[in-house]
Amino acid sequence: MTTPPRRPASAPVNPPPRLLMGPGPVNADPRVLRAMSAPLVGQYDPVMTGYMDETSQLYREVLRTSNEATVLVDGTSRAGIEAALVSLLSPGDRVLVPVLGRFGHLLREIAERCGAQVHTIETAWGTVFEPEQVEAAVRRVRPHVVALVQGDTSTTMNQPLEALGEIAHAHGALLYADVTASLGGNTFAMDDWGVDVASAGLQKCLGGPSGSAPVSLSPAAVAVLDARRHVEHGIRDEHDEDHGVRIASNYLDLAMILDYWGPRRLNHHTEATSMLYAARECARLLVDEGMDAAVERHRLHGAAMLAGVQALGLRVFGDLAHRMNNVVAVEIPDGVDGDGVRAAMLEDYGIEIGTSFGPLHGRVWRIGTMGHNARRDAVLTTLAALEQVLRSAGAAPVAGSGVGAAREVYA
Repeated sequence: MTTPPRRPASAPVNPPPRLLMGPGPVNADPRVLRAMSAPLVGQYDPVMTGYMDETSQLYREVLRTSNEATVLVDGTSRAGIEAALVSLLSPGDRVLVPVLGRFGHLLREIAERCGAQVHTIETAWGTVFEPEQVEAAVRRVRPHVVALVQGDTSTTMNQPLEALGEIAHAHGALLYADVTASLGGNTFAMDDWGVDVASAGLQKCLGGPSGSAPVSLSPAAVAVLDARRHVEHGIRDEHDEDHGVRIASNYLDLAMILDYWGPRRLNHHTEATSMLYAARECARLLVDEGMDAAVERHRLHGAAMLAGVQALGLRVFGDLAHRMNNVVAVEIPDGVDGDGVRAAMLEDYGIEIGTSFGPLHGRVWRIGTMGHNARRDAVLTTLAALEQVLRSAGAAPVAGSGVGAAREVYA
């Protein structure tokens, strides 16, 4: 009897080297990748629960909050968004979503899936809302929650939040902010601005991989969760009582996640240990750098990239006064194949830049300077490569203009 030939094993993962200069994800900081390779421990090992407590404290500093309820949701940044909304919104609750780009529409869809009565106001892509516009809508809608995005990478706009917490609270509403793309690279002060719930992700200015979503809740938001708290059968004791309308998701039930992260350590899921290591290291590095210094780093390198693309003759999309520090949208010149430029950047130079969504798809490129890639060499290398690709695509940038303009910002 002959032995059948052995089937060859699949090759190991070996991705090509890339410089990720799009709107995210970006290259993870090597220190974060090293942290992820640390050995696993059990979910109730004192070392593990100690790391969980340390991670909570680190993200309080990153978010600039004293909220005890500061935890991780295991999943991408969208899991954090959905956990926040499904836990805050009962069916029939009114929610106001000011939409300034693609990710405002995402908040609307998730809120609709929660069974909420969703009301929206919209501003043109490339602009932001004035506080008076939001206040007028809050007066009209009388929402339970006002939910919006701080930095929407689809338009590169950074929505001012400073006045919105006071507006929401004056009318009995909670304020939720998705800070996935802005946290760490743009000023965010959760307590000072009266933000009740914030959620983020690691893959932008925090300098890590996608897969963990920091979430923080004010005492007022926790009170909403307490009014809907249900403890799973099998782990509840005689003192546990069910309250209100049960949160529709089990996995994304923030009331149960808080019980898991809190003193009771009630079993909910097995914490994603390696991702917790990553999230902890992302926050540790930012806190060690200093949040003001991290924002200034993103401002500096974002300003250099902005000056560089303008010197290359590219028009910048949107209201520059409200542009995010960490991403710029540039209009694709007439007669230039936008997808062809992106492909050449990737194939010839190993550099990724992005396009956009909806009405901006094919109209702009989005170039990011965030996280580990918010640094001088990444900016100058990207501008030098873009100049060559533009020239090959039929544009006529002045030789050395992009790099030269960026170097003047750094001077």
